[in-house]
Amino acid sequence: MHDRIVLKAPWELALMRRSNRLVAETLQALARRVGPGVTTLELDRFAESHLLAHGARPAFKGYRNYPFTLCTSINEQVVHGLPSARKLEEGDILSLDMGAVVEGYHGDSAITVPVGRISPEAERLLRVTRECLERAIAAARHGARLTDISGAVQGHAEANGYSVVRVFVGHGIGKELHEAPQIPNFVDPERGRGPLLKPGMVLAIEPMVNAGGPEVRVLDDKWTAVTADGSLSAHFEHTIAITKNGTEVLTMLEGAGA
Repeated sequence: MHDRIVLKAPWELALMRRSNRLVAETLQALARRVGPGVTTLELDRFAESHLLAHGARPAFKGYRNYPFTLCTSINEQVVHGLPSARKLEEGDILSLDMGAVVEGYHGDSAITVPVGRISPEAERLLRVTRECLERAIAAARHGARLTDISGAVQGHAEANGYSVVRVFVGHGIGKELHEAPQIPNFVDPERGRGPLLKPGMVLAIEPMVNAGGPEVRVLDDKWTAVTADGSLSAHFEHTIAITKNGTEVLTMLEGAGA
């Protein structure tokens, strides 16, 4: 990840609207396909074919040798879960994280969805994590500081008895999938208040919230990160643009909530 924050020109933002909208539309279509008995590998194949059919390429596939289009993380899996022949079961929660590249510019978003009927505890975790993202977006405005985003996520998660993951963070995005700045979901006093948010910044904000402690470990597949205590984890992500006229959520479909 570069140290220098690159501000996007209006024509670049127009391209990023296309890539991010396609990601949002693909995730919406995937969510409709989630159900008991469906495999995450089936979902991955659909996502890849959908992107290719729309003139885009998967952003994740091949990135640092990652072999799939989607990250599919189930229950205690936090992020980077590998699609497989594992069948989803009633009561699971599934994080779907994906990116697309259109004319050299990246889109990135994630949702966590229920598989059939889920427990009240799981429903609450999903609701609070979505709220963390909503509060973070509200805090991400011209003239604010980066830590205003981080504090919004951490404050709401911890006020509800949850923890935020610290080893994975949000990020800037543009010609590269991961650009400066890093966007932690917690406030680190040693970092100061972080850079000022300015028009032209495009940021991928992604709360990762655990029902238990914040610690995670990576499985032997070298990708899948799980909660160290086996507790449930949820993940939501939007890509946003800071503009002179306000904050634009690039991965928000018309009529949809965060």
